[in-house]
Amino acid sequence: MLKNTHGRNNLLSFLALRIRENSLPVEPTQSGGMEIIMNKYLGHQNQMYGVEEMRLTGGKADGMRMLYVRNGKGLELWISLDRCGDISRLSVKGDNFGYFAPCGYVAPQYYDNKGVGFLKSFTAGFFTTCGLNAVGSPCTDMGEELPLHGTISHIPCESFGHWIKDDEIHIKLMIRDAAIFSYQLMLEREYIVSLEKNEIKLTDKITNIGSCDAPLEVLYHCNMGYPLLSENAKISIPATEVIPRNGHAKSGIDTCLEVIKPQRGYEEMCYYHVMNGETEVSIFNPDINKGVTIAYDTKELPCFTQWKMMGEYDYVMGLEPGNCYPDGRDVMREKGMLEILKPDETKTHNLKFKIVEK
Repeated sequence: MLKNTHGRNNLLSFLALRIRENSLPVEPTQSGGMEIIMNKYLGHQNQMYGVEEMRLTGGKADGMRMLYVRNGKGLELWISLDRCGDISRLSVKGDNFGYFAPCGYVAPQYYDNKGVGFLKSFTAGFFTTCGLNAVGSPCTDMGEELPLHGTISHIPCESFGHWIKDDEIHIKLMIRDAAIFSYQLMLEREYIVSLEKNEIKLTDKITNIGSCDAPLEVLYHCNMGYPLLSENAKISIPATEVIPRNGHAKSGIDTCLEVIKPQRGYEEMCYYHVMNGETEVSIFNPDINKGVTIAYDTKELPCFTQWKMMGEYDYVMGLEPGNCYPDGRDVMREKGMLEILKPDETKTHNLKFKIVEK
């Protein structure tokens, strides 16, 4: 189903064909039409796999739109349409992979954009998109006051569509981060979820649809949580150099990849891992015999942050590719690391999440 609430829709033109009402598998015919392919054992494909649209009720989550996605191989994910189309929950054969913060689901109208108010509605989930104009510490850059981790994660999708083709679930979303007299960016996001294996491909295309240069900061805040994360979990980050964010982190640099039991009063530690070319980071836990790898190209996302938070209840390991470090946009500008997007210019980021089972 295609929903467009603003008339202007930059989704690929084939979405306008309205191939399906209920995400039925289709293939092109020689005549140029579309043929519906059905499994004769099923009354409806949602018996085993597919995309179901839902709304949450109650509390601060009331009214939030969700896409519940299953691939029939044990992979389940919940995509939050009102929170940038991020993956709020992900599980494999009943085992949870992401961290769910104490605030739980929070609708975007409760967002506090002052200072660290972001944390009041930081659900975390399997991943949260930070950006698009700012990432990291609140700061003032070129006279502009910037909140923690930017605002994109609290912007609802203005249009979306989903369909099945070639044994893959496709989900497309459009998120507009724009204001008059300011920067104007459009995020076109596509998920491809395999029906043959437990794998998710994410492609983000960010376009400057305005008339002036726009700072571009993006960080994919991937949050590993229990039971994937426990003291027996093994983390692999093939870094050529590890840089502690501060003196406190430096004191634990030798054990930065070690996972410990939840600690009362734990203070977070952040590490910047330097990697080159196409790379892959991973976490695997023998307690559940499952793990996940995150593959990406450092030419697209040259920075990687490890967020280590081993606190009681705040028990999470962040594995975070990005085009910047979370030190604030002013610091990135001073270091010559701030990416600028020209009018009509598009930047593309590709990530692959692959589930590992042994």
